[in-house]
Amino acid sequence: MYKGIARNVIPIFFLFFISLDDVFPHGGVFLEDDQCVIQIGFFKAHFTVYLPQISANKEYCEDLPSAGETLFVLDYLHNSLKQMPVDFRIIKNVTGLGRSTKWEDIVKLNNLHEETIFYQSHTFAQNGSFTVEHRFIDNGQYIGIITTQQQGSEKIYRAVFPFKVGASKIGYLPLFLLLILLVEIYYLYSNGTLQRWCNRLSKR
Repeated sequence: MYKGIARNVIPIFFLFFISLDDVFPHGGVFLEDDQCVIQIGFFKAHFTVYLPQISANKEYCEDLPSAGETLFVLDYLHNSLKQMPVDFRIIKNVTGLGRSTKWEDIVKLNNLHEETIFYQSHTFAQNGSFTVEHRFIDNGQYIGIITTQQQGSEKIYRAVFPFKVGASKIGYLPLFLLLILLVEIYYLYSNGTLQRWCNRLSKR
């Protein structure tokens, strides 16, 4: 009975764990209709990252497998963004908060400029496609910050998205293996095998 449960439960948990990175939002970036979308206040844009010298036209949503020439592309989903200046900043993630980093955490940094590795000042993309090119030298954890503001308004809209360069492909594999181990131990305990082993060892 328990062995049958284990066989049914393990594949379900496996599918759950390998899909976590796609389901859970990372800062201002999330999946919508199988497309990567970034939320800038109440504005939205399709968000795509390319590594042209490494993987040609392969699209990434956030995390990048390695450092190198990188192209960030925002295709606006709101026409009003075409008339708004947008700036793009990349900083080293020194907050210690990983993916949970928010703008409030960045504000607490002593000197934002010291942690900035790339900055593109306010740019208008009247064709609706905003592009940024940057060459990452080192792997590590970074934070992208996109800022825009409607002309004549003091309201500032931001998107903050932590990401990794040189992201591990292991993902949730260790957690999955631990799950298998725990299910197996539970099975051995439930059918008395574990207790019999312990009794044999105690008699030696």
